[in-house]
Amino acid sequence: MTESTMVAENLLSLNADAGLETVLAAWHTATVQLEQTHETLRKEVCRLTDELEVKNRELARKNRLADLGQMASHVAHEVRNNLVPVTLYLSLLRRRISDDPGSLDVLDKVEAGFTALEATVHDLLHFTSDRDPQWRVFRLGELIDDVLGTLAPQLSAQGIETVLDVPDGQIVQADRNMLRRAILNLALNALDAMPDGGTLTVTATAGPQGVELEISDTGPGLSEESGRRAFEPFYTTKCGGTGLGLAIVYRIAEVHGGRVSGINCPEGGAAFTITIPEGAMLEAAASKPILPRIPYPTSAASWSSTIIARPASRWPTSSANRAMTCNAVPAPPRPSR
Repeated sequence: MTESTMVAENLLSLNADAGLETVLAAWHTATVQLEQTHETLRKEVCRLTDELEVKNRELARKNRLADLGQMASHVAHEVRNNLVPVTLYLSLLRRRISDDPGSLDVLDKVEAGFTALEATVHDLLHFTSDRDPQWRVFRLGELIDDVLGTLAPQLSAQGIETVLDVPDGQIVQADRNMLRRAILNLALNALDAMPDGGTLTVTATAGPQGVELEISDTGPGLSEESGRRAFEPFYTTKCGGTGLGLAIVYRIAEVHGGRVSGINCPEGGAAFTITIPEGAMLEAAASKPILPRIPYPTSAASWSSTIIARPASRWPTSSANRAMTCNAVPAPPRPSR
């Protein structure tokens, strides 16, 4: 029995002797109930409409990615095959003009262009690859140490401090190479956002949704358009960028059954969080020998980046609390499996 039917029956149940005041009160009650029902239905329609719009956008994105993937894979392979002999010819040319400084300067610019082209081809091939993760159990802190060690010269040159909050015993089950690429891409984006220095913060927490790895910066943050399109392939705000960095991160998170999201934070800067669900075989870590972690600070003594304790007030501990203080910039939803 619907609420409108119940309201109608209540009105009909009034006997003929009911006073005007009683009738008006019953009518007012019925009107309020109908308004509440209408508002509830309106909200539900809005929710379903928004959900349908998100699903339609995701479907359109999937279709675009399928077409782009086939085209990009073919183009990347053809370009890479032709880069090999060109690189060889450039090497031979350098030997012949070794006594001509002016020509060498021109050749350096040509080689820099080919290096950038090779990096783009590598990104395209990585983006279009459709391989399954090679699951391993390893310490997350060791992987982050590896990535930050690779970036040490750039961190030092830009005067960027690093803030680490990664438990020594934090174990993850994932494809190590894929996760390394995702962390490296996020860290490079953070460095690009802080050309004049700042703080790079890396935080890892284990929660009910799995392991959350957050990489944040103190740059200008994400614009409304960038937040909306950040994970779209070939979208970039950087001069000379390929627009594939965050798209690759999204793909890596997706094949792990997880997700990635971005937020703008009140004190400035942006933060991206990768969530990796704990696998059913994570307990296998207990039976595998894991070497002690070599702390990141031991390799940082020769450059200016500083290892400091993460301020407790910078972020709330969990992503749920963090969402209460930061303006969420949603990533495309992960399709159901």
